[in-house]
Amino acid sequence: MQATKHTLTSIEEHLSRIYPDLDTAELAKQTLETMGLKADSLTEPLHQNKWDQQDVWVITYGDSVISNDTSPLKTLKKFADEHLKDVITGIHILPFFPYSSDDGFSVINYAQVNDSLGDWNDIADIGESYDLMADLVINHCSQRSQWFENFKQGKNPGKDYFIQASPDDELNKVVRPRTSPLLRETQTLGGKKHVWCTFSHDQIDLNFANPAVLLEMVRIIRAYLEQGVRIFRLDAVAFLWKKIGTDCMHLPQTHEVVRLLRSLIEAHTANAIVITETNVPNHENISYFGNANEAHAVYNFSLPPLLLNAFVSGTSEHLKRWQMSMPPAQTGTFYFNFIASHDGIGLRPAKDLLDQNEIDELVNTMQSFGARVSWRSVEGGRQEPYEINIALYDALQGTNQGPDRWQQSRFLCAHAIMLALEGVPGIYIHSMLATQNDYDRVALTNHNRSINRSKWQYNELVDKLNDPSSHHAQVLSGLKRLLRIRCAQPAFHPNAIQYTLHLGNKVFAFWRQSLKRDQSIFCIFNVTNNNVSVPLSSVNLINLDTWTDLNSGDQYLATDDEIELEPCGFVWLTNKTFSEGSGH
Repeated sequence: MQATKHTLTSIEEHLSRIYPDLDTAELAKQTLETMGLKADSLTEPLHQNKWDQQDVWVITYGDSVISNDTSPLKTLKKFADEHLKDVITGIHILPFFPYSSDDGFSVINYAQVNDSLGDWNDIADIGESYDLMADLVINHCSQRSQWFENFKQGKNPGKDYFIQASPDDELNKVVRPRTSPLLRETQTLGGKKHVWCTFSHDQIDLNFANPAVLLEMVRIIRAYLEQGVRIFRLDAVAFLWKKIGTDCMHLPQTHEVVRLLRSLIEAHTANAIVITETNVPNHENISYFGNANEAHAVYNFSLPPLLLNAFVSGTSEHLKRWQMSMPPAQTGTFYFNFIASHDGIGLRPAKDLLDQNEIDELVNTMQSFGARVSWRSVEGGRQEPYEINIALYDALQGTNQGPDRWQQSRFLCAHAIMLALEGVPGIYIHSMLATQNDYDRVALTNHNRSINRSKWQYNELVDKLNDPSSHHAQVLSGLKRLLRIRCAQPAFHPNAIQYTLHLGNKVFAFWRQSLKRDQSIFCIFNVTNNNVSVPLSSVNLINLDTWTDLNSGDQYLATDDEIELEPCGFVWLTNKTFSEGSGH
C-alpha cells in the first residue's frame, strides 16, 4: 500500500505535538531523510499481530556465557544454537556497547559494539538466526561519551544535548528510582552548570527538547535496523521528557516520541516491534499501549512481584485480582511477560496491589533467602524499598515459613503460569539455567543487582547440563518440555482469549481459548506447599469432551469428581491436543 498524504502528515503531526514552536514540516523532512525513508515509500501502519504462540525470547547479557577461545557473542550464539534453538525464537541481548557503568546502561558510544564482547558481525550473525532485541538506551548516556565531552567544551555535537537546571528550581516532585542527588555539578568552559541525572551521576539525561537529540536517536535506530535488530526495547522511556514543577514522568511529549519512533521504525521494517520498559505502577505502565498506536508491547512489570508473593504467601488473591483488572491487549499489541530479568524484582509495580505489610513480609522473606534490597528516595526524604535483588531460583526456595523441598516444582510452576498467560514470554538466561545467588559477584562489583548477573564458563556450564543429577540440567529440561508444549497450542497465542477462574485462593486459574475457538485450555496452578483438591464441577468442563492435561498426559471427564494437585503442581487441561510443530 503506497503512502497517502495522511501518512506524511501524521509524521508532521507527531512532531508538531512534540515541538509546537518549530517548523515541523522541515523537521519531518530531516527526520525521514535521517531514517533513510522517502515520503512516497511510506506505508500506513497496520494493526496486526506479528507474533504467535511459538514466540519465546531469552534475555541475556552478551557475556552471560563465556569461553577462553572465542568472543562472548560467538559463545552466546553457540550455546543458544546447541541448547535453546528448538524452543526459542528471539534473543534480547542487553546493552552490548562500550559503557562506563550500570552493566551497559551507561552508553559511551551507541554506534560501536563493546570490543570485549565481539563486533557488529557477531550481532548480525545472531540476528540472522533469531529475532534480535536490542536496547535503545534513550533517556541518558555516559558522562564519558563524546557528546558530554563536547558539552563541557561547548562544541557540537553535544553542547545542547543535556538538560540543565538550578538547585533552586522546583524539583521536589520529580519521581526517581535512586537515592543520589538529581543534579550533578559540572565544570564547563562556560562555567559551572548543573546537569540532570535521573539514575546516576555517570548517566546524564539527554535533552529531547532539542530536536537534534531526536535526530541522533533516529540515526541510531536506523543503524540498528540495518544490523539486524528487529525488536527495540525503549529503556527507561517514562523519564524521557522533563518539565520543571512536574513529576517528569509519562509527560505527553514522551508518549508522542514513542508514537513517532514506532511510525518510523515500522516504515523502515514492517515486522519490527517496539517495547516500552516502564518499571512503574500498573495503570501507568499499560498507558504506553496508547490506542494500539504506541508501543507494540509493554513489559508486564506487576507479574514478578505478584507471582512471587502468591507462592511466598500461599494465596493467589492479589494475583487473581490484578489479572481481572488487566484489559486484553488489542490486536497489534501484546503483553511482554517475564518473572525474572537482569534487574531485580521491582516493587513499584506492586504499588496499590499489595499493602505495605505484605510488601514488608515479601522483602523480609526474600532477605532470609539471601536477597539484597535496593532503595529509593521519596517525598519528604524518606526511603522505601524499590527492588528485591535475588536469583529467581533462590527466591522460590520456600514460603514465608522458610525453605522447603518444593523449590524446583515451585520454580517450574511459576514459569508454567507465565507461559500460559496472555502475552509473549521472555525468560532470563539465568532462569533457564537455574543459576543461584552470586555473592562473589556482588562483593566484586559492590552492586546489589550483580547477585543475578553471573557469568558462566561455557565448559563448566555444559558439564552441569550434561549431568542429569544437576538441578541446572533438570530445570532446563523441564522448561524446554513446557516450551515445546506451549508452542504447539493455538490457545496459548499471545492474543488468545483469557478469563480468570474463581476456584479459591489456594490455586491460580484461568481459561484460554484459541482465536479460531477450536481449542480451550483450563490452566490451574497450586500456589501452596500443600496438596489441593479442585472439584471438576467448579471448572465447567464441557460434558462431551475428554480433557487431557498437557503437562502429565492424564485424561479427565467432566463427570469426574476432582483433580488432585500436589504442592506447586499444575494442569493445562485441553479439549484438543496439538502436537509439536502444529501450532501455527
